[in-house]
Amino acid sequence: MEDRRQSPLSLSLATLQSVDDKTDLNVAMADIRDRYDFAHLVFLLIRPSNHSNIYPLYCTTYPQEWTSLYLRKNYFEIDPVIDLNQTGFLPVDWSDLDRRSVRTRAFFREANAFGVGRHGMTVPVRGPRGERSLFSATSNLPRSQWRKLSGSSSHDFQILSYYLHEKVLCLSGLRKNGGYRKLSRREQECLQLLASGMVPKRIASTLRLSESVVRLYLRLAKRKLNAATIYQAIARASFLEIIQP
Repeated sequence: MEDRRQSPLSLSLATLQSVDDKTDLNVAMADIRDRYDFAHLVFLLIRPSNHSNIYPLYCTTYPQEWTSLYLRKNYFEIDPVIDLNQTGFLPVDWSDLDRRSVRTRAFFREANAFGVGRHGMTVPVRGPRGERSLFSATSNLPRSQWRKLSGSSSHDFQILSYYLHEKVLCLSGLRKNGGYRKLSRREQECLQLLASGMVPKRIASTLRLSESVVRLYLRLAKRKLNAATIYQAIARASFLEIIQP
C-alpha cells in the first residue's frame, strides 16, 4: 500500500528505483500513469549515442495493436512528436504541434481511434553523451481538465523524464553508473530540498544561507552531475541515490 504522505513524484521515483529489467519498467510506467491519471505514457530513445543499432528502444502503455501498427508503418517518419528531439528542454503540449499536412491529421485520427489520447505533452531529453529521448503523456480528459492536469504535473514530469532516460540507458547496458564528481554536503542538501518542492528562497531560510549562495550550490551540483538542467540534476542525483526520492 502506498504511503499517502509521500508526494506522487516521490512515489514514482521510488517505483522506478526498484526496476531491474524492462518488464518491471512496463509495470512501473503503468503505475505512474495511473497515479497521475494520464491515459498513457511512452518513453522513446531517439539517439542512443553511438549505438544506433538498438533503435528504436521504447517503453509504453499504449495498446499493443497501436504500437505494432506504428512500427510496421514506420510512423516515425510522419509523427511530429519525433521532431521535438531537436527542440529545447521544456514540455511541449501537442496542441502546439504542426498538424497542417493531410498525413499528419490522418495520423492523429488513426491514433485517436486506438485510444492513444486526444491530448498530450512531451519532454525532450538530451544526455551528456549526445543521446536523446522523448517522454510523453496523453489524456482523454476535456481540454480544460487536461490543461489543469498538465500544468500541475509539469514539474514532476520533467524530473521523471530524466530519471527514465538514465534508467533505460542503464537497463540496456548503454550507461554505467559513476563518473560524476562528489557533491558537497551543502550541494546535496540544497538539491534534496529543491527536489522536495522548496524554492531557493525557502531553502535559504531553512538552511540559514543567502539565496545567492543557495543558487550557487545548485549550479555547482548541476555542473558536477553533468546535467543540462536542474531537473536533470535532480533526476540523476535520485538515480544515483545521492538524494532520496
